Amino acid sequence: MSQGGGHEGRAPASARILLAEDFTLVRQGVRRIIDAEPDLAVVSEVEDGAAAVERIARGGIDLAILDVAMPRMTGLQAAREISRRGLPVAMLMLSIYDNEQYLFAALRWGAAGYVHKSVADRDLIAACRAALRGESFLYPAAVSTLIRKYLASQTSGDTLAVLSPREEEIVKLIAEGHTGKEIADLLFLSPKTVERHRTRLLDKLGLKDRVEVTRYAIRTGLIEP
Repeated sequence: MSQGGGHEGRAPASARILLAEDFTLVRQGVRRIIDAEPDLAVVSEVEDGAAAVERIARGGIDLAILDVAMPRMTGLQAAREISRRGLPVAMLMLSIYDNEQYLFAALRWGAAGYVHKSVADRDLIAACRAALRGESFLYPAAVSTLIRKYLASQTSGDTLAVLSPREEEIVKLIAEGHTGKEIADLLFLSPKTVERHRTRLLDKLGLKDRVEVTRYAIRTGLIEP
């Protein structure tokens, strides 16, 4: 499947859905669940968050289903970029992770719901229809998490919110094990600029080394465990 999105097509009476998922078997399974419904149709498939944003920007998509963890740009990063641009599309996050950091990031960046892959066959269609109506959908464990967090009333302030998109890119690349020179080449920056970013990031996040950066990136959904 090309990253630009294959399977373009349209069922006029159906809600038009973009599916962003990097694993082909998962993508095919989710598509089968959706396409079995007369009011829903997958009209585009992509393999990473950046391709999802590009496709949504071209229009003709009513709902984007984004896998939380994908290469190039994660589903969480894509959701934030879609919200930042004000693109008129409903969003659902799809994940194998029962992770409250991912859940809160998804909601903060405009997703209507968070569906666990283990129960996608049970919950996904209801979640799609809720999102298309402008309503929220959360699986039961996510609701419990929200209630617990609210009652705990501890707003620690998620550090991910203070990072710029460029800083997030650098954190992701550091966590993936790239050297400073490799990061500079990938982002078209000088090695000195990358080192300045790295030093500032460690200070801003209160981290000491690449191991701690990696843990942070996993916790906040920038890379997969």
